[in-house]
Amino acid sequence: MSVRHPIISITGSSGAGTSSVKATFEQIFRRERIEVAYVEGDSFHRYDRAEMKAKLAEAHEAGKPNFSHFGPEANLLPVLETLFREYGETGSGRYRHYAHDENEAAVLGVAPGTFTVWHELPANTDVLFYEGLHGAVVTDEVNVARYADLKIGVVPVINLEWTQKLHRDRHSRGYTTEAVTETILRRMHDYVYYICPQFSETDINFQRAATVDTSNPFVARSIPTPDESIVVIRFRDPRGVDFPYLVAMIAGSWMSRANSIVIPGNKLDLAMQLILTPRILELVRRRKGVT
Repeated sequence: MSVRHPIISITGSSGAGTSSVKATFEQIFRRERIEVAYVEGDSFHRYDRAEMKAKLAEAHEAGKPNFSHFGPEANLLPVLETLFREYGETGSGRYRHYAHDENEAAVLGVAPGTFTVWHELPANTDVLFYEGLHGAVVTDEVNVARYADLKIGVVPVINLEWTQKLHRDRHSRGYTTEAVTETILRRMHDYVYYICPQFSETDINFQRAATVDTSNPFVARSIPTPDESIVVIRFRDPRGVDFPYLVAMIAGSWMSRANSIVIPGNKLDLAMQLILTPRILELVRRRKGVT
């Protein structure tokens, strides 16, 4: 953790909705005129799309059915840890981009499914913002979580997460239901051992749950809307959290435990603005107070 160069880390599984949470952070950053260095977790995958396909085939032949992007073997976790450490110490570090599709590829000047070269982070930023799979990961080899100053978990209940992933991958990426199901099964071991434990490291978790039936996400025709869901917000350390204020400001919310508040799904953006804005401003205020 660093007072001079703070790091905000958003962690969630594939299909969890971290991109939507990122959009709310971007609104706060623009409104408060905060200079941000953005880093995407996918850029720390070890292999590009073609290489990963080949590695998956190799793993299958070698009797390793659980090889996945969720686990350490397919990622450059020591490089990510180094970036967090160096940014906290110096406000700099090396990163790259991953081109997910044709549009991103055209902007980045690389082929879809490949990486750019490594670059230095922009100079004189107020905060590093990470969004991806491993922003609070701890293994026997690395401890990324210890370097982040504000760690946010985005973790829908599992059937809702699968529903979101199935719809995204089928409609946006052209995968079949069978292909997405195979990916979910292959990733389950790493999900249990490398994704779930991170949500005990995070400072705040946002967990969406549907209020409609999601018993079989593999045949669901649509993703439950915000009006058809609730969000449980858990604070690892509830000290200093003004729960009466939050309940008063967020219509329909209530306390479920001493460290948790439940809100209507359509109030998520408001809740994030109320909860996160003062925390972000405090990080920036502390940074500017020592520079």
